[in-house]
Amino acid sequence: MNQKPTAGVPHINSDDNVILFDGVCKLCNAWSNFIIQHDKQRCFKLASVQSQQGKDILQHFDYPTDCYKTMLVVSGNQCFEKSDSFLLVMQKLGWPWKALLVFKIIPKALRDWMYDRIALNRYQIFGKYDYCILPNPDHDQRYLDGNSAAE
Repeated sequence: MNQKPTAGVPHINSDDNVILFDGVCKLCNAWSNFIIQHDKQRCFKLASVQSQQGKDILQHFDYPTDCYKTMLVVSGNQCFEKSDSFLLVMQKLGWPWKALLVFKIIPKALRDWMYDRIALNRYQIFGKYDYCILPNPDHDQRYLDGNSAAE
């Protein structure tokens, strides 16, 4: 987890929870659709790492902008990665998803190792799009600046 104040984070307000995802990854797009479907309180905004907004946020937190190895969640004054980002999302989605917080009993190093096995092999396992998928028009407001496409 990179702890860097969100003051000055491009495109994000201090009370935003933003999920950065790989827009060409089929698993990541399925994850984004899951968030849209199950985030009834609209806690989260989404941004693909290929979008200008996503690249600006990655750069702010000193992550590479050309190689994506983890989902990131920016919340409050912190940027969460790997299993911590997943568990934060489950917590904020509420029940029944909050029940997955039971995995916090697993040591972080082991949780992150398991996360990496999927994340680093996601293209081979789930496939890859040749381009970022555009959101449905009714989902535009769920993305930063109403746009999930790479620019």
